[in-house]
Amino acid sequence: MGARDFTELAAWQLAHELRLMVLAITERSPARRDLRFCDQCKDAARSATNNIAEGFGRYRHRDFARFLRIATGSLHEVRDHLLDGHARGYVTDEELARGTRLSKRAAGATGALIRYLTSNPDPSG
Repeated sequence: MGARDFTELAAWQLAHELRLMVLAITERSPARRDLRFCDQCKDAARSATNNIAEGFGRYRHRDFARFLRIATGSLHEVRDHLLDGHARGYVTDEELARGTRLSKRAAGATGALIRYLTSNPDPSG
């Protein structure tokens, strides 16, 4: 039996964990004084979870997979922001390592879901 809610998807759960981490980083100094960095980082993190959720609400596998591809791009963007934040001294070594692991795991889970959706017939026709 498949997921009944997008929050049951491993891809969303991992992306959500990454989003919470980004929100924590952007709430503390010195990062919070860099409004552009904070906004871009939070937007990318929110985009990943939002697109997984929105895609889940679509009735066709093809539509869901399209939103998952957008989410994957956002996950890569978050990782790039974490690398940038690390270079600026906003992100610790430990946070960078954890964020990298989370973004890669979330992207992997999203990719697996895309492969499932594109290799199985659409139940709605």
